[in-house]
Amino acid sequence: MLSLCSAMIQLSILLFITFLMAASAGNFYQDVDLTWGDQRGKILNGGQDLTLSLDKNSGSGFQSKNQFFLGRFDMQLKLVPGNSAGTVTTYYLSSQGTQHDEIDFEFLGNVSGQPYTVHTNVYSQGNGNKEQQFRLWFDPTTSFHTYSVVWNTQRIIFLVDSIPIRVFTNHEAIGVPYPKSQPMRVYCSLWNADDWATQGGTVKTDWTKAPFIASYRNFNANGCVSGSPGTSCVSKTGEPLNNEAWQTLALDANGRNRLRWVQEKYMIYNYCTDVQRFPQGLPPECKRSRF
Repeated sequence: MLSLCSAMIQLSILLFITFLMAASAGNFYQDVDLTWGDQRGKILNGGQDLTLSLDKNSGSGFQSKNQFFLGRFDMQLKLVPGNSAGTVTTYYLSSQGTQHDEIDFEFLGNVSGQPYTVHTNVYSQGNGNKEQQFRLWFDPTTSFHTYSVVWNTQRIIFLVDSIPIRVFTNHEAIGVPYPKSQPMRVYCSLWNADDWATQGGTVKTDWTKAPFIASYRNFNANGCVSGSPGTSCVSKTGEPLNNEAWQTLALDANGRNRLRWVQEKYMIYNYCTDVQRFPQGLPPECKRSRF
């Protein structure tokens, strides 16, 4: 009886969290612009859902109407099912120009029955080369899962279903550039990259499976809407943002344990351990943090 009550309480909490996410999520008609793909991107169900499509002629994509300087960004995705080899589904933040900043989630497809690769990266002032890659502990094609980026002045946290998979800490004090001088938009796309995406490009896209479709919903951007850093932090509705959890968010002991679990069991590449790639020595931030 006690275990049943505990299970019911956990289910109630999960349903409540799901309700809050749905209630706070935006509307794609209001929040994004379909930017390319010649109608291969579609907003559905009154703005609650969005699908991107890829065929042999073109992929598709969209971007947020607003640009943000710092914030928390949540999106639910359901990735291309079946044989997704050669396809890349993206969800990322980026500024513009050759000295751009960028925070990446990229999902690299694979042949049927093989796992997706989750590729993450951080760019600052046009420089990236900070890749970490992961598998997932679930099938991301059968249902929606929540992928989040927390971006504040101290750190960037990548989360999957509220579980941290990566933390990139601000190490400007030792000369490592950190993205906090340029506002960024949210971008999403589905495109063909069979020259590199699946097993180093050895497995090509099977166009007989096209169109490939990725689905998005429950986009929530809680960040400073600003044309330039240093101005007052206001939401997309014009309200001041003060004392938001994301502004100082860091991992507690439970979060660090979850991060360690993901990185020990599901990380498949870490630039901070790739000594062959950096023969002159690993990047300085790699020596400051285990994660």
